[in-house]
Amino acid sequence: MGSLAAVIDLSIVIPAYNEAQRLRPTLDRVHAFLTAFAAGTALTWEILVVDDGSQDGTADLVDRVAAEIPHLRCVRQMPNRGKGAAVRVGMLEARGRIRVMCDADCSMPPEELPKLLARVSDDCPIAIGSRYADGAAVAQKQPLYRRVWSRLANKVIQRSLVPGIRDTQCGFKAFTAAAAEDLFARGRIDGWAFDLEILAIARRRGYAIAEVAVTWLDDKRSRINPVKDAIKVVREAMAIRANLSRGAYGALTA
Repeated sequence: MGSLAAVIDLSIVIPAYNEAQRLRPTLDRVHAFLTAFAAGTALTWEILVVDDGSQDGTADLVDRVAAEIPHLRCVRQMPNRGKGAAVRVGMLEARGRIRVMCDADCSMPPEELPKLLARVSDDCPIAIGSRYADGAAVAQKQPLYRRVWSRLANKVIQRSLVPGIRDTQCGFKAFTAAAAEDLFARGRIDGWAFDLEILAIARRRGYAIAEVAVTWLDDKRSRINPVKDAIKVVREAMAIRANLSRGAYGALTA
């Protein structure tokens, strides 16, 4: 658990599965931004990549890059279990007082990070990036099928588990250490709907959640299958509802 190691200010958690081709530019960009962001301050930070059983040398790539980029480390998860499981491992392994998850394709530019950090506090322990909040922008438009898939998933999710949150699936979320350790220790969903699960638990635990308008850059190499993955998300949403009903997440009173 991250709490057993030396505490730092900020952790960036990046789940990665077979990302040897896309990951290096993301690591360079995040490192460059954090270096500039922390310049002249006492801010301490780390980049934590969780390799989710990759078969293309992703973990080896991170180990090599770590020789050039300080504060970068890799946690290996074997075998492949899914993005949710990888993020959960990373959030619990991280050492930051604030822990931010972002995707390996850098679809969320690191320059958007200050918007998220500005909203995280003891009174509001969770801030989530939103492509649908007022003021949000998409720098590179998503294909129609991805927009339809995202909107449909969010409609199903809003009505059933987290009403009022417009974008549960944006892969850019920040948590205080206490919130991250409380929520991710309860998580059970290993697939795409893991962040829906975390937000649903957070709502029931009484955590304030800030939805922050961000600029999104779509990656044409996305691996989302609009039909298969939509079905998976709906199935996982049903599993989350069942888990909530039978008390699988423990006491839900903060």
